[in-house]
Order: sequence, then structure tokens, then C-alpha cells
Amino acid sequence: MTLFEKIIARQIPAQIVFEDDQVLAFRDIHPQAPTHVLVIPKKAIPRIDGAGADDQALLGHLLLKAAQVARTLGLDGTGYRLVINNGRDGGESVPHLHVHLLGGRPLSWPPG
Repeated sequence: MTLFEKIIARQIPAQIVFEDDQVLAFRDIHPQAPTHVLVIPKKAIPRIDGAGADDQALLGHLLLKAAQVARTLGLDGTGYRLVINNGRDGGESVPHLHVHLLGGRPLSWPPG
């Protein structure tokens, strides 16, 4: 099981900010911004390039829920960034698809 699967199964504690039957959102333990939340599908998909056509509805749901969490956390007025890392060079550290929701300060471009 990945770290995120253990969080979904409640084997590892997390500061959960949102949950429904398809996704879970929780605060990152190493935040890169004042607000840093991870939004993950409960279905174990290793990374975005591992998603298939049958995951299309879930991926849309994942992004819409990330935006909902941003609104709930008050980030919609000032802005926020959604990031999906893919592979080692993309910064992926846990092989379970996840969206980083970052906000609460100005974010520069390009990242990294």
C-alpha cells in the first residue's frame, strides 16, 4: 500500500479537509505555501499517465473537488495553483495520483 492508500484506510492520520466517496483532501505535512492541500482519488492510480479512458469522470471530479476545497479554504478571492507531478523528474514522490492545491501567498512562475 502507498502512503496515500494508508491515509485513505485511516492507518495513518491526516488532517482531512474534505472527503466524499471518490476523493480525499488533506493538508500536506511539508507545506510549500501557507495553504497546501493534497486532493487524491480513492482509486489507486499511480500517476496521471497511468490513468485510462475509464478514469475520465473521476479525473474531472478530482479537479472540480480541488476547486471546491480552494473555495472552502477562502482561496478563490486571491487565487491558487493546482499541480500534478508525474514521474521522478516531474517531482512525483508518492506513486498515487494527487493534486497539490497551493495558495495563501503569491506564487511565482516558472516553478522550481
